[in-house]
Amino acid sequence: MTANGVVQLALYVVVLLALAQPLGAYMARVYEGRRLLLDRVLGWLERLTYRLCGIRADEEMGWKAYTLAMLLFNVLGFLAVLQLLFVAPVGLALSGLAAGLARWSARRPAGGASGPNNALRYTWITGR
Repeated sequence: MTANGVVQLALYVVVLLALAQPLGAYMARVYEGRRLLLDRVLGWLERLTYRLCGIRADEEMGWKAYTLAMLLFNVLGFLAVLQLLFVAPVGLALSGLAAGLARWSARRPAGGASGPNNALRYTWITGR
């Protein structure tokens, strides 16, 4: 491991340890139902979101409703990420990569490329 990696790991552990106590105390207040500063600041937004989604804050969700909500959320999230891959600049790069791989595999000699990834690198950079 490089020195940079060791420094990053140490910094991560220090930040994690520094945040454990305050985040734990915050979560305890949330689970106990006590009022928080964020309730006064963002409470109106939470109530509006609940009202728009038809959620009753005083009712608990059963396991079947929770399972359905979790599956629906994950499917919609997957579809959103998939859509972003085709719309965002990253998606354009990925589609170019796929085209480059197709061109490379179509022109590759039967014995394979000459050298590790040389033909692929040439095709990806030049597009030929």
